[in-house]
Amino acid sequence: MTSTIRRREFITLLGSTATAWPFLARAQQPAMPVIGFLHLFSPTAIATGLAAFRNGLSQAGYIEGRNLRIEFRSAENQSDRLPVLAADLVRAHVTVLYAGSAPAALAAKSATTTIPIVFAMGEDPVKEGVVSQLNRPGGNVTGFIDFGNQVFGKRLGLLHEIVPKTAPFALLVNPNNANAEPDVKEAQVAANALRRDLKVFRARTEAELDTAFAAIDQQRLGALIVGVDGFFFERREQITTLAARYAIPTVYERREYVAAGGLISYGSDRLEMNRLAGTYVGRILKGEKPADLPVQQSTKFILILNLKTARALGVDIPPSILAIADEVIE
Repeated sequence: MTSTIRRREFITLLGSTATAWPFLARAQQPAMPVIGFLHLFSPTAIATGLAAFRNGLSQAGYIEGRNLRIEFRSAENQSDRLPVLAADLVRAHVTVLYAGSAPAALAAKSATTTIPIVFAMGEDPVKEGVVSQLNRPGGNVTGFIDFGNQVFGKRLGLLHEIVPKTAPFALLVNPNNANAEPDVKEAQVAANALRRDLKVFRARTEAELDTAFAAIDQQRLGALIVGVDGFFFERREQITTLAARYAIPTVYERREYVAAGGLISYGSDRLEMNRLAGTYVGRILKGEKPADLPVQQSTKFILILNLKTARALGVDIPPSILAIADEVIE
């Protein structure tokens, strides 16, 4: 009788232990890493960049929803919200922070000295105080830069070839952007080298954009270069529509403007930079330290043309420019 009871007790214990094994195994599995994705723009505005970032993660072996989770925080183009959003991600105990601009990187750096941070930005990270040096950034921050606002000479040169008339050029900047005045100086140097006058227009609201384009048209300026700015990027539909309405040949930084009907864009390959940022995050998840990963500069620049817009503007794109275009939108 005692033997039977003990046998039953053993079988019951064995069954209960076997039932518990799956739960114990799950409990022992490492927690899924969480990436905090901090950006100035809305998710819709950076959809292609986010896809490229995910692509970089997948190349490193991380698939969202399978062995990785992403917590997204958008400042909706209000940079003063970034510190609060960065602090929120830190409180959420994310594994790695991604910062999609200089203001986001600064906000992330102020929020934590321990969580690894990977940035993608257009400004000089040493000058902005994000890292101490490029080769060995030290601390918990590294990333990629494209210096997108430092190729005004090339953009103005493209306009000079497309619009060879002597009418002055226009430059549109956002006075709320810290880079506005440095951009004006750089563009002025490039315009002087081409012996073209340059008139500067400033806009920080949708109404001011309307006013600026009306003034450019009234002054019969030959062409326009749109400065590198988050507000402009978010309002690219409005800007390209105004450029079409007033028949102003315009050059932009990013492909999205041309896809929205803009004439031409020239700038670094932002999608490639976002992909590479994703691979850096993957390397950090595998154990590498941000301090040992050098800040890398984008070396690939792309030229996009919209021939439909060119025809509507009555602009003839020189064969020399067509030959070097990375993409032509018909």
